[in-house]
Amino acid sequence: MLLVITYSQAARQTLRNVARAHEDCVVRHFGRAALLEATEFGAFQALRLREKHGTAVQVEWTEPFNEFERVSAGVREAATAYEAREKPATPYERFAAGRDLPDPDGMRGREL
Repeated sequence: MLLVITYSQAARQTLRNVARAHEDCVVRHFGRAALLEATEFGAFQALRLREKHGTAVQVEWTEPFNEFERVSAGVREAATAYEAREKPATPYERFAAGRDLPDPDGMRGREL
């Protein structure tokens, strides 16, 4: 998919117009941003926005997040255990202390 992000009022208006006129290529519209289908027509719409508004439009290529390919089993298990905790107000750092769960500082420093 193509993520289109707008940084000016004029670019946002054009993105709204594109989203209304070409619903078939818009996966999701978020106001300042939209996800477009990864088709030539989706790319055409993104590129024409970029051509019209220059740096007020950013286009990024995205791919679906597949947690089983990108994230270690330990991190997935930690997320499951943390969401099943008895006290919802317990911060993860305290929850993980003394358990065989990834350290939050360690997770911050490791890329996927």
